[in-house]
Amino acid sequence: MRAVLRFRMTFPRGSARTGTEEKRYEMKITILMGSPNRKGSTHLLAESFKRGAEEAGHTCEVIDVCRADLHPCIGCVRCGYEGPCAQKDDMEAIRGKLLRSDMVVFATPLYYYGMSAQLKALVDRFCAFNSSLNRRHLKSALLVVAWNADDWTFEALTAHYKTLVRYIRFEDEGMVLGYGCGTPEMTERSGYPEQAYQLGKRL
Repeated sequence: MRAVLRFRMTFPRGSARTGTEEKRYEMKITILMGSPNRKGSTHLLAESFKRGAEEAGHTCEVIDVCRADLHPCIGCVRCGYEGPCAQKDDMEAIRGKLLRSDMVVFATPLYYYGMSAQLKALVDRFCAFNSSLNRRHLKSALLVVAWNADDWTFEALTAHYKTLVRYIRFEDEGMVLGYGCGTPEMTERSGYPEQAYQLGKRL
């Protein structure tokens, strides 16, 4: 089984070091759950991450993207890239939560080598608060699972995530890439839930 955890040992926003001691402050973390399967492998990773982060003293909120009332961006640009969206749905509430957060976590199964359509639709709607999101300098992470176990399985998705990090000026805290996680049982037997837990715990 591949070990594909990558994370950075950094201090969270607002943390400080005095001498050899690290002082931690609570972060508000929003987990964007992009899997429609509430008992699937993506949820296993997200729950493990959440448990680790909460044990580290942070607050986590999971947004069930697949059951939210979210419409795809229609490219009308009535928002001017920084204003009210023409569509009236749950995105306004999600926008507020993201802009009050210190970190966002993208959790998704791999669908045709990208994130789920539901999560992608939400990401596309970022355009309506582009400048505000950039100014937040949120920390971010990616949790993803796939049945595939080829070396190139996550190349397209990780390239997309890294582009978001660069464009929106996120501070990447790491990725857990779950190769060979075709069923929850396979995922439970892998080391990926523990890797997700450790990623949350080390924030």
